[in-house]
Amino acid sequence: MRISRSTFAAAAVALLLPLSACGPGGDGGGSTDASGKVEGDITFQTWNLRANFKPYFEGLIADFEKQHPGAHVKWIDQPAEGYADKISADAAGGSLPDVVNVSPDLVAPLAKAGLALDLDKSAGRYRSEYLPGAWAGHRVPGLGGTYAFPWYLNTGPLFYNKALFRKAGLDPSAPPKTYGDLFSDARRIADRTGGKVATLANVPTIEDFGRYGVPLMNKEGTGFAFDDARGVELLTEYKRLYDAKALDPQALTATPESSGRKFLTQAVAMNPGSALDLGNFKKQAPGLYRNIGITDQITSTGHANMYVMGVMVNSRTKHTPAAVAFAHFVTDARNQMSFAKKVAIFPSTAGSLDDPYFTEQDGTDETRVRVAAAKSLKTAVNYTPVLFSEQMKTALRNEVAKALQGKESPAAALDNAVRACDRLLKQQG
Repeated sequence: MRISRSTFAAAAVALLLPLSACGPGGDGGGSTDASGKVEGDITFQTWNLRANFKPYFEGLIADFEKQHPGAHVKWIDQPAEGYADKISADAAGGSLPDVVNVSPDLVAPLAKAGLALDLDKSAGRYRSEYLPGAWAGHRVPGLGGTYAFPWYLNTGPLFYNKALFRKAGLDPSAPPKTYGDLFSDARRIADRTGGKVATLANVPTIEDFGRYGVPLMNKEGTGFAFDDARGVELLTEYKRLYDAKALDPQALTATPESSGRKFLTQAVAMNPGSALDLGNFKKQAPGLYRNIGITDQITSTGHANMYVMGVMVNSRTKHTPAAVAFAHFVTDARNQMSFAKKVAIFPSTAGSLDDPYFTEQDGTDETRVRVAAAKSLKTAVNYTPVLFSEQMKTALRNEVAKALQGKESPAAALDNAVRACDRLLKQQG
């Protein structure tokens, strides 16, 4: 199941942007009018979903075709490996499917190339059916418009180790709620353990700057802005944590997996996680499991971070009404709820997270995390700019590492990161 974001390589982006490619049918153009009769043959592409969810999608398509006898949907599923490159090649070759499973960063170059249908214009009547933050997840700065229906969402609460909080003289029933609390508690835990226990195991990412309330890009989407005073403030606080050993020294090279292992072995006191992690704790670290606390993501904005998947309509499709109708059908409230009960994801449709499935506890680990995550998703936003590529992530991470190691000041590091990201942005087109 593909949940996390994936991005185009620079070469793929460069290939896409100059395109005036044709979609299926090869006539070089399609209609943006989705109000006509739902009919015709369309192709629907998903991202590494067939192996685990074949019956679900076959049933979904059968239901749609029953409602619209004049339409026929051909389903194709691509492996996770090389998915972005496959979309790029299809776009370049004029064979992009009519309806495509995308993440925000994948849709951005397609929208810039004129290959993604603007749903604000063609399907705006459906907008109110979705959470505002989810609908906004596939907007592209500088273009206006929304370029995919929001599909499934994901997020995670923070886990914390109550025993480590208790040993540091902190109230285990009162985890930090603000960044001020977090930084203070982290320094206290490091001090009380002689630097043997850090509170955090990851350096700040672009999402962390967003949660802290840092403006990430200018309004025009032409440049990055996370080197402002508030961004410098956040990185300065992380530098203090690093110096106090409240930030794990291996955070500079940490991965989500390595950070999870640190938490599992009780070397760090807090870490984001999921229901799957709780199951692992119960099996592999019973002592940790007995002391697990669950709390909300810490933000200065009041909005947690979400990851969002989408369903894009090819603007060159020859059957716009059918493609839009099917993309909406895949992502409507009934079908999203059905899908969410088969895998640990969350629907993006308004009101769905009020269902008892997402609000009522039953004593299980899975439900504890599901309820906590669903609550935060109601007002969550996707902080990662859709134009923020993997190369940009690397540039930011490298400069953050220099600041933490004292090789550059936080202000200089962020200035350098913004300049590097702006250069990469210009290369995108």
